[in-house]
Amino acid sequence: MTMIKVDPFRGFDTVVRRMGDVFDDIQRGGIRFEVGEFNPRVDVSNDATGLTIHAELPGMEKGDVKITITDGNVLTIRGEKKREEKHDEKNFMRVERSFGSFARSFTLPDGMRTDSVNASFENGVLTITIPKAEPVAPQEQEINIQ
Repeated sequence: MTMIKVDPFRGFDTVVRRMGDVFDDIQRGGIRFEVGEFNPRVDVSNDATGLTIHAELPGMEKGDVKITITDGNVLTIRGEKKREEKHDEKNFMRVERSFGSFARSFTLPDGMRTDSVNASFENGVLTITIPKAEPVAPQEQEINIQ
């Protein structure tokens, strides 16, 4: 008979990694809340022209997603990934895909043109671009001394 050593911390590294991701997001101040079992992965990048957000939404269509901006600087992506309702008398041996509603909110930095946000959805990836506002040059006003 073969002896198998039991590891009581099996899977603990995944929990620690996920908690680290949450604390990193909170520390950056970019996330407000997350809801549901399905939690899409998001990349946020910033360059000279603006901010770009890429969200992985596999198995979803653009009609399943809603993007809003509230309070002038909080961008929220909401949606629901629905479970396929096929009952073909299958006996699943493993189920790893997650489903459910989600909401991801990001506080946008100052100086973004929230009136010119563009979004596209292709191959399960949502891309949102928010351009930066043109910097306003300070104006000088001369004051007469009396």
